[in-house]
Amino acid sequence: MSATIKSIEAVLVDIPTIRPHKLSMTTMGVQTMVIVRIKDSDGLEGLGEATTIGGLAYGLASPESVKVTIDAYFAPQLLNQPAGEINTLRVMLDRTSPGNNLAKSAVETALLDLLGKRLNRPLYELLGGAVHKHLPVLWTLASGDTQKDIDEAKTLIAAKRHCDFKLKIGARPVMDDVRHVAAIKEAVGDQASVRVDVNQAWDAATAAKGMAELQAAGIDLVEQPTPKNELAALARLSSRFHIPILADEAVADAADMFTLAAAGFSGAVAMKIAKAGGPLRALEQAAVAQAAGIGLYGGTMLEGTIGTAASLHAWATLGNLQWGTEMFGPLLMKDDIVVTPLNYNNNGVDLPTGPGLGVEIDEDKLAEYRRK
Repeated sequence: MSATIKSIEAVLVDIPTIRPHKLSMTTMGVQTMVIVRIKDSDGLEGLGEATTIGGLAYGLASPESVKVTIDAYFAPQLLNQPAGEINTLRVMLDRTSPGNNLAKSAVETALLDLLGKRLNRPLYELLGGAVHKHLPVLWTLASGDTQKDIDEAKTLIAAKRHCDFKLKIGARPVMDDVRHVAAIKEAVGDQASVRVDVNQAWDAATAAKGMAELQAAGIDLVEQPTPKNELAALARLSSRFHIPILADEAVADAADMFTLAAAGFSGAVAMKIAKAGGPLRALEQAAVAQAAGIGLYGGTMLEGTIGTAASLHAWATLGNLQWGTEMFGPLLMKDDIVVTPLNYNNNGVDLPTGPGLGVEIDEDKLAEYRRK
C-alpha cells in the first residue's frame, strides 16, 4: 500500500530584501513566502513554496490568502490521499477549486519533492532528465537610480555573477525611463545584455513610442509593456518592432499561451511555476510555446530557494531556453531558510542534485523568520 498524506502545513515567512526593489506598481523591502510542508505516513516530508510580489500589488492572490486556501480548502481534501498520485490529486483540486494557481503550485511542488525523496531521485529525473546542469541567471537592476544601477551592474559583471540585466521601468514618464535605460546600456556596452520590464504600465500608444526609443538604444527585450488583458496590442507591437517582446502577466498557463499565439504574437514567454499552477503545468505551457515558435524564458516571482529550486528542475529539462532565466530570488533576500543555499557562479546557478528538490529546511532559520 502506498504512503498517504498525513499532514499539510502552510507557513508565512518574511525575509527583508538586500535593498528596496522598485517595480512600476510597488516598492518591496520584505519578501513574504508561503512555505508548504507535506508529510506522509512513512514520515517523509516534501517542501513547496508559493510566493508573489508585493502582497496584492502584483496579482490576484496575497500570501495570506494562499495560506488560507491551503489550510481551509486544500488540506481537508488531500489528507489521507495517496501521496504519489499527483495527477489524480491535481485533477481533484482543479474540479473543486478553479484557479488558485499559487497555492496549487506549492502543493504540487511539495508532492513532487516528496516523490523524489521516496524514490531517492532528483526532481529533474522525474521530469525526464536534465538537459542543463548549470543555468544562466539574469539580475534585475531596480534601485531606480541610474548611477547606482550602473555601479551594481559593473560589480556583478566583474565578479562573473551576472552578465544579463533587466531594468524595472514604467513608474516614470516614458522618456525619463528611456534615458535611464539608455545610460545603463551605454555604460555596460557589449559586456552585458540589457532588457526592460514595464510591468504593464504603458498603454498601446506609449508602448509604441517607448519601444521605438528602446530599440534605438540597443535594448534586447521588452517585457509586458501593456496591460495583461490587451492581447491584441501585444500582438501588434510584436509585429511592428524587431526588438522582441516578452509576455509575462498576459500568459499564466498553456491555454493562455495558445490564445496569445493564435492572436499573432511572436516573441517570448516568461514561464513561472506559480502562474501556471506548478512545475508540470509550466512545462505544458512550454510545449505550446515551442510549437508556436515562441521563445522560452525561466521567470520568477522572486521565490526563495525552495521555489527557485523547483523552477530550475523544470527549466533544466528544456532543450532551448532562448532567453535564459531570472532565478535570482534567493540573492535578493538578506537570509535563507535552507541548510545549503543554491550555488550561484559563472553568470548562472548550478542545478541541485539531491533527492527531490535537493534542498533541506534550516529549522532555526525558519523559526526566526516565520510570521508570529
